Amino acid sequence: MRCPSAATMPSTQTLTLDAAHFDSHARQWDGNPVFVERGERIAQAVREVVPLHPGLRVLDYGCGTGLLAFPLRHEVGAMLLADTSPGMLEVAAEKIVAQGAGNLRTAKLDLLTDPAPAESFDLIVTAMTLHHIPDTDRILRVFHQLITPGGHLCIADLDREDGSFHGVEVDVHPGFDRDDLARRARAAGFVDVQFRTVFTISKTHDSGTQDYPVFLMHARRAAA
Repeated sequence: MRCPSAATMPSTQTLTLDAAHFDSHARQWDGNPVFVERGERIAQAVREVVPLHPGLRVLDYGCGTGLLAFPLRHEVGAMLLADTSPGMLEVAAEKIVAQGAGNLRTAKLDLLTDPAPAESFDLIVTAMTLHHIPDTDRILRVFHQLITPGGHLCIADLDREDGSFHGVEVDVHPGFDRDDLARRARAAGFVDVQFRTVFTISKTHDSGTQDYPVFLMHARRAAA
């Protein structure tokens, strides 16, 4: 069942269906030109708002097969690619070896249930993942704790929609209202919260074609 509230937890069955969905699609993920272009577009949007450099420590949360991480890998330092889907992580790990991406590593990690990494990050990026996370407020607080003072958070996700993007079997939230998400980010401790539209995804349904705008939210943890 879809979660109508950021604080409402979905059933274990819903979480299992979500993981199974992405595991089953992992081997075909990189073959979808729409997904590849999406990663490139989000990476470019991140470049435009964050001063990237080789010393930057990065967490890509909900990394999938690394379609956002790999376009950024030459511009940053160590990157942790984290996801809850073993199938996605397996593909990402194979790509790391095949491409000699020595600054990338993977980890199976759910920041709502697993211990947080002991390390901190200068940048956390997450692409098309937040609408799958049950507790928005809590994950924003965890992100804030993991980011170094003065560090950056970049979230790419859907504007509020009618629930038809993936359907109730996969999605937890039907996108986000930008003002509400900004309020939640500030409540978690972030400052300088800004939004921009990155691109629009078009999907064809029985009723016709529907557009789903995707935003990039950029925020910072205040400097100490």
